[in-house]
Amino acid sequence: MSDVGFPSGRPSRRFSPRRPARARRGLALFTSGVLALPALAGCGGSEDEAAAGGVTAVSADLAAAQREQVADGGTLDWAVDSMPPTYNAFQADADATTARIAGAVLPSLFVLDEAGRPQRNPDFLEDASIIEREPKQVVLYKINQQAVWSDGQEIGAADFVAQWRALRGKDSAFWTARNAGYERIEKIEKGADNLEVKVTFAKPYADWRSLFTPLYPKAVMGTPGAFNDGSRTGLKQTAGPFRPAKPESGDGSVVLERNPRWWAKPAKLDKLVLREVPRDKRASALAAGRLDIAEIDPSALERIERAAKEGGKARLTHGPGSSTTPAQALRSWARAHGAVDDEEAEAEQEARAKARTARQQYEDEQRALRGFTVRKSLEPAYTQLALNGASGPLADERVRRAVARALNRQELAETVLKPLGLPAAPLGSHLALAGQDGYADGSDALGSQDTGAAQTLLAEAGWTRGGAAGTADAGSAGSPSDEEKKKSEKAKKDDDAASDDGMYIVGDDDKSGEGKARSDAGSDGKSGDGKSGDDPFRVRSGTHVLAPAPGRRDTLAAQQWQRAPYAEDDRTDSKTEAQEKKGGVAGAYAPRGTAAPRAAGEGDAATGSAKAPLLVGKDGKPLTLRFVLPADPGSAALRSVGARISRMLETVGVRTEITKVEDASYFKDHIASGDFDLALYSWPGTAYPATDGRPIFAKPEPAADGSLLVEQNYTRVGTDHIDQLFDQAAAELDEEAARELVKKADQRIWAAAGSIPLYQRPELVAVKPNLVNAGAFGFSSPRYQDIGFKKPDSAKDGRK
Repeated sequence: MSDVGFPSGRPSRRFSPRRPARARRGLALFTSGVLALPALAGCGGSEDEAAAGGVTAVSADLAAAQREQVADGGTLDWAVDSMPPTYNAFQADADATTARIAGAVLPSLFVLDEAGRPQRNPDFLEDASIIEREPKQVVLYKINQQAVWSDGQEIGAADFVAQWRALRGKDSAFWTARNAGYERIEKIEKGADNLEVKVTFAKPYADWRSLFTPLYPKAVMGTPGAFNDGSRTGLKQTAGPFRPAKPESGDGSVVLERNPRWWAKPAKLDKLVLREVPRDKRASALAAGRLDIAEIDPSALERIERAAKEGGKARLTHGPGSSTTPAQALRSWARAHGAVDDEEAEAEQEARAKARTARQQYEDEQRALRGFTVRKSLEPAYTQLALNGASGPLADERVRRAVARALNRQELAETVLKPLGLPAAPLGSHLALAGQDGYADGSDALGSQDTGAAQTLLAEAGWTRGGAAGTADAGSAGSPSDEEKKKSEKAKKDDDAASDDGMYIVGDDDKSGEGKARSDAGSDGKSGDGKSGDDPFRVRSGTHVLAPAPGRRDTLAAQQWQRAPYAEDDRTDSKTEAQEKKGGVAGAYAPRGTAAPRAAGEGDAATGSAKAPLLVGKDGKPLTLRFVLPADPGSAALRSVGARISRMLETVGVRTEITKVEDASYFKDHIASGDFDLALYSWPGTAYPATDGRPIFAKPEPAADGSLLVEQNYTRVGTDHIDQLFDQAAAELDEEAARELVKKADQRIWAAAGSIPLYQRPELVAVKPNLVNAGAFGFSSPRYQDIGFKKPDSAKDGRK
């Protein structure tokens, strides 16, 4: 969200300073761990207004059922983005599949409810509470008396001690990805017996409930070898309603089976099969019966909804299998009257047979898709615009604030959410989502969309319209004229009507600017067609798209979450090899070496037709920002949002050069390395913002080797005040006081303008109608033992 531009994972609970920097980066990309295993919420679909900001909280959308209504047995096939690179959720390359397996086979001491609040899990804990606050914080865990590992050994203090020692960051032999909270523990000891565990903290820790979830056995955490390598391909001991049935079989699936040693209510399903299926192949996999549940994108949603409307009368209106045309009817008559030879008749007969087969396949797929229901909610994650403040124009806070205030966040949210029937409102917090107790809209610390204010901020920073021409003309940085506004609005509407996202490739990674020179009017005042322009500094398009930057093919862990699950078909990225050799097709890629076509709504300077607004600049150079976006077809939605952002910035005179890069290299080679000015990606929500938010927004610090230690703060924007507020919140044991400190931190993050939240991501899940207690979970994660197929006497379809 998976989608490029979505660091799909839990923010690291503070990276171990001894881990190599490259290994630490991967953790930003795995998902769902932060949502670790909340209790199952009730059925969803209803909407409640959040307590603050007018943002709508969308509840989970599940077909809830009591256990007595769920049949015993059956196999559930569940789509995942990838096979797990490791079974150890505390390693840097752990991903969403790792987290899903951990939720089904390992202890989760605290789970999250539908509002993202941690709740004690009675399957593993009889009680857990702070028993002392002074002189030091002491937490007493009372483990369920029946809780045992799969080999029969009881879960106890030894497992807690092993996990603490592995994750506290003092032993670099353990290749840990995070240690926040564990480094605050002073000691762990047995209580009255081995099932009571006393944890004493050297420093107060408000987010103590985040610890020991998931809990691994001592056999995994006890030695560096077991931690680093022994848990990558499987787990010797587990403790959950399911257990791994076998190691990865190589067929792109992981099979989990009912755990016979599970002491609580047994799993309803016999088996849970996690199948690796790419997002763009899931509709076909659903129709073929290979999947029972899958997160889908809007194109698959459209197919399922169309199938439901067509009922049993699916018909093609064009292409193979369509109605007979007049030409076909004439040919049929000619063949019947001997006007065509046998060879031609045979070829036509074969073609018509293929058409009938294609039509039958289409109707079969549509008929199969009618057997699915789509559940809708909002993911506990948000998409943001990241502004790199490390260098260049965005190092000036005034320029970052100007960019932020040029954005119409409401329009961007509506672009993504409104077509899906989900509440479309911009998110007002970096640290809480709609419906969470700590949610408050802190965007007032930055200010709402205001073109005039944005231009004033740019002028204060020295970027004026006259500055692009080498003259000081701060007074020209006021609000655009009515005529310019009308022209800009017309360009926007025309761009919306254009195919794809209005982007064209202008060369081969033309970072030198040669391609830009070909597409601009040029410094000599000539227009692209050789005619003289009336203004050499008036650009033909505010958006310049460069060829995809070269990137390595090695894939980061859970990079699939970077793909937009709500993306529409991206026709510009689906050109065939033959088309590429020919130099592209209309509406897709321009032939190599050619100038980018004019953006819709722009006319030639010589004709006096509509033109783009004047650029702002300084010392004769226009203000140009490099906007890096993922290039793969599944990321079309992010590019569409990026195109709208570029148009909004154009209205205040800021030009963007869009570089589309391969998804596999998007984070490693661009975002994590700081090779961007603007970028779109997402962060997951969390129940522990003081812990999980700090590495994302902490002020970067110089490392011993002279490099900058950014942790997960890829924007490189931070302040000492923000760090202090996070530290105070993490040490505040009064929950209400801690929430207030987090709200203050969020306001300061808004003011720094390094990250601009845009919208909460949509969640679309296709499920069989007789599958219960599963669907669009929202903040809540599955209660795996309750998932199953409804009993035949209460569901016509029966169980699988």
